[in-house]
Amino acid sequence: TVSDGVLTASGKKSPSTKQSFGGFQLHLEWKMPKNFKGPWYDQGNNGVMLHGLYEIQIFDSYNEPLYPDGQCASVYAQTPPLVNVTLPPGEWQSYDIIFKAPVFEDGELVEPAYVTVFHNGVLVHHHQKIYGATRHKALPHYQRKVGRGPITLAGHGCPVAFRNIWIRPTP
Repeated sequence: TVSDGVLTASGKKSPSTKQSFGGFQLHLEWKMPKNFKGPWYDQGNNGVMLHGLYEIQIFDSYNEPLYPDGQCASVYAQTPPLVNVTLPPGEWQSYDIIFKAPVFEDGELVEPAYVTVFHNGVLVHHHQKIYGATRHKALPHYQRKVGRGPITLAGHGCPVAFRNIWIRPTP
């Protein structure tokens, strides 16, 4: 839903851009609900899917302990953030994401994707290699051999609010 400039992704719905992007700089602000009543694994659970494939996790890592590569700001199922700077539920947080798209030639990976992430203004990933598409309890690999894709907000059952979203394609 969209109300007063705030997009709320709830349930299993995952809003996505119509446009595809290669490399980009993305800014977004997000907020987990303060008094969420649901299972612990849905607490603030959402994600920013780069190219619809590579997830930067959103999760209540302020209150809920979770495996390192599943906590807030992780490259989900691949790389934990350098530091946990998650704020309490109910407070606006921010991601600034610089994404370098993977390069393919003749259907073969020539250069993997890389991501730099600032969470609430703090560097949590610096030119971090992405090992492939996000997969839970499975090794990542590059399944789709393209260097462009949408930006998706991955709903997991908890209503997470988003605002001030902007993207700037990069060369």
